[in-house]
Amino acid sequence: MKQTIDARGLNCPEPVIMTKKALDSQDVSEVLAIVDNRAALENISRLVKTMNLGSMVEEQDGLYYINITKDETVTQKQSIKAGATVVVQSNVMGQGDDVLGGVLMKSFMYTLTQMEGELETLIFLNGGVLLTTAGSEVLEHIKNLAKNGVEVLSCGTCLDFYGLADKLEVGSIGNMYTIAEEMFRARKLILL
Repeated sequence: MKQTIDARGLNCPEPVIMTKKALDSQDVSEVLAIVDNRAALENISRLVKTMNLGSMVEEQDGLYYINITKDETVTQKQSIKAGATVVVQSNVMGQGDDVLGGVLMKSFMYTLTQMEGELETLIFLNGGVLLTTAGSEVLEHIKNLAKNGVEVLSCGTCLDFYGLADKLEVGSIGNMYTIAEEMFRARKLILL
């Protein structure tokens, strides 16, 4: 059975949650998700990739039509990730002096570039999104991590709050569903 999800006008993470619920239904073999913004398209596309499903996207009059097909042989259980997930909640490390915290964060991000294979995902929340946007002193380190296969996610709500959605320099915009999913799949979760 095919199910249509009309998620136009809905805020993150509603479109991806509605799509996931439809995909989890055993009666549904195909889902057509309709969204009206690029962030929802990216979030649903990431979900499709995570679930190892096939999809086709068509853009028409400012709307995105994402046709997702389920293969009966595909296991939808998401495996635990091999590497660690680090959640960065601030643009400085630790509490106390922010100048010192900035120095520590820069040193930490550099150190991560030297720990091959240990890190799988970097998630930036709240003030942490200041590190993935234009003007960040650690941007070069984060870009190196992304280039070497580390998934970099910045909270879309946080970017909007700080007025930085158009200043993202590395990684992709994530919603709270995607962020929570990444945290639960982590073999090792580190909160900064």
